[in-house]
Amino acid sequence: MRAISRPIARSQWRTPFRSISSSRTFSFYASSSSSSSSSSSTPFGVPESSPLSPPSSPPSSHTHFGSQTVLSSEKAGLVGEVFSSVAPSYDVMNDVMSLGLHRLWKDHLVSQLSLPSTLSSLMSSNPSPTAPLFRHLDVAGGTGDVSFRSLNAMHAALGTSPRSPPLDPPTSTVTVCDINPDMLRVGEERAMELYGPANVERMSDREGLSSPRLSSSKPLSFWEGDAECLPFDSCTFDLYTITFGLRNVTDPFRALESAYDKLRPGSRIVVMEFSMPPNPIVRAGYDLYSEAIPPLGKAVADDEASYRYLVESIRAWYSPEELKGKMEEAGFVGVTVESLNMGVVCIHSGWKL
Repeated sequence: MRAISRPIARSQWRTPFRSISSSRTFSFYASSSSSSSSSSSTPFGVPESSPLSPPSSPPSSHTHFGSQTVLSSEKAGLVGEVFSSVAPSYDVMNDVMSLGLHRLWKDHLVSQLSLPSTLSSLMSSNPSPTAPLFRHLDVAGGTGDVSFRSLNAMHAALGTSPRSPPLDPPTSTVTVCDINPDMLRVGEERAMELYGPANVERMSDREGLSSPRLSSSKPLSFWEGDAECLPFDSCTFDLYTITFGLRNVTDPFRALESAYDKLRPGSRIVVMEFSMPPNPIVRAGYDLYSEAIPPLGKAVADDEASYRYLVESIRAWYSPEELKGKMEEAGFVGVTVESLNMGVVCIHSGWKL
């Protein structure tokens, strides 16, 4: 794969570069600025504690799995069981957990990526590219929710049809990377229906290759990989997104370091994650609704345990300011925090210089 010859300057993104201390708020309905006991066992073999009790900080060899503390070496397998279980009904799961708002949140996320202006600027300065001008990496993106929105926005900006035969090379590409093959297979099936085989590279298309590399011939590709050790060359991508996935990684900081390594200088990282609302009244209401989610998961998808983990993992997650600090520690600058729906969800955005 040929390296992209020219880094993207920050000025080519429509969203202006902001100071590290800045933050914004956005809401579709409302917005805001930015000791457990063991008495039973979950189906994942982890002692269950009170879901309303936030866990204490685990020792370095351990990490959180929802409200439980587990060996770091065990978390990936436990999380894998959760997402293999929910893969067939992932959209239903998101609808249950967010009352359907996740669709609006993802629409908003992609609208903030400045894809039309970025592609327009790149095309005007390089009208006959010999390699993709813009590469988007969507991590923990298994079923394609954000990736498909991004690809559609790119086609709209270029005035092309998502199902039309791709250019050689395509002007822009989207790479979906997820550690869970069951989630990826759901995404691949959806992608084949939406875009057709000429535009989609599946995992099976690379079987038998001793050293599989990113293809420059198809706009959309699916890769199985660990967010902590991404299977791509350094300085490959121009945009990194991870949506509702970073909190499920065993070591989120290592994932941020890996993201930094794979991004080219001048590129952007965008993290969307659930958060605990800072307002105590809103937080109390959120806790009450959270308690209803596992039974809803049982009723809708016959899977209470997976939904309980997902709810509890939010309580164990970093505060927005803590995550901002972790991103800065990993090397990102200009980190901003956007709060949606009174702090239920936050979007963190930063840059690699």
